[in-house]
Amino acid sequence: MRITNNGTYEPCRWMNKAGGRKIDFNNNIQTTSPLTYFQKSMSGLRTDLLNGKSPSMCSDCYAMDKYNKPSGRLRQLLKVGVQEDYFEKSLASSTLTKSFDYSASHQGHTTRTVTDWQIDLGNFCNGACVYCTPHSSSKLATEFLQLGLVDDLPPPAWCDDPVLLDKFINDLIASPNLSYLHFLGGETVITPGFKKILSALVNAGIAKDIVVGFTTNLTVWSESVVELLVQFKQVHLGMSIETLTPLNDYVRYPSKIDSVVECLDRWCKLGNDHNWLIQLRITPTCLTVHELTTVYDYAWENNISVESCNFLDNPAHMRIGVLPNAYRTLVIEQLNQWIKMHQTNEIGKIINTRDPNVNKQQIIEDATSYLNFLTSAPDESERLSDLVKFLKILESNRNNSVLTYLPQYEELFRSAGY
Repeated sequence: MRITNNGTYEPCRWMNKAGGRKIDFNNNIQTTSPLTYFQKSMSGLRTDLLNGKSPSMCSDCYAMDKYNKPSGRLRQLLKVGVQEDYFEKSLASSTLTKSFDYSASHQGHTTRTVTDWQIDLGNFCNGACVYCTPHSSSKLATEFLQLGLVDDLPPPAWCDDPVLLDKFINDLIASPNLSYLHFLGGETVITPGFKKILSALVNAGIAKDIVVGFTTNLTVWSESVVELLVQFKQVHLGMSIETLTPLNDYVRYPSKIDSVVECLDRWCKLGNDHNWLIQLRITPTCLTVHELTTVYDYAWENNISVESCNFLDNPAHMRIGVLPNAYRTLVIEQLNQWIKMHQTNEIGKIINTRDPNVNKQQIIEDATSYLNFLTSAPDESERLSDLVKFLKILESNRNNSVLTYLPQYEELFRSAGY
């Protein structure tokens, strides 16, 4: 399950975000224990799934399945031994079959406890990516308020309240069979709650049994955080980057590509030294999809997998489909060529994207998913004017220009009002 920035509980880290995140006062850290939410409040969702329904909250995963991109849905099934291609037989032998049966006969309730968490720590961040939101970046939130793009700043995160943070930490420590914690920000490495939770788990003597996952924006390094991380059973390290070119500076403002690559190399060395699972995390947009292969090249040379959580849907003017077909055709040709030049002996679809033994096949699979998406995604080039308008507002404050980084798009952007 998940705890969001505002302290609301959710059943899944991949659930569709349409409509924003409103505080659920019935299922919030201030009013409900995680165990009560997990065992009882999720009963309606369990019942729907057991009855074969397809909840709207799962739409992002269904979209990924459509384009042959490993979805969170399929990866969670794999964890409990269920394979979609052999559903009935694998379900019968799943480690959770008895738990499914229990929920089916008890109105969706369960006696299980939470073993896998996504912990959202708020929006404390030193970056202001052009595709990000105030919900995930304090720096961007301040800028948006200054530019009149929002009326208010997001409320403080739940973990900024020391009482709530201590309450959550105590729940974690008391939870049996706790196995995986994935943290998101903001920038996790500089978020005080991240370090406090890690320290508490180390001091409680249970870090050695827990896998920690987190994502960093490759602009910061903290030796004190590293000293805590190495005491955990395993670390899943995600490193966010969009291109290995100066375009990354524009999209992931105000980063600088030289220092980003230096930080990337440093995290990679640390991960390799401690046998961590490391990945490059990408969020391709209409501004960067044509330079995806620079990320794939780095990943291929360093035997690191590449993963994007889903196909970007919001903001709508950043969707890949905003690129007109003529430009998309060039990217399709580029991806086709890259895939042809990078082949492996592996066959079959990779569901477990965190298996280091198939990193290169997983890179090809990710590239193929974007090739499929570019080929069939709807044409949304009518949103170009919205994109240009938005970029011009940001640039008025940042004193930069997208044309410096994408001169090949000048005619396109000029035609849309740049």
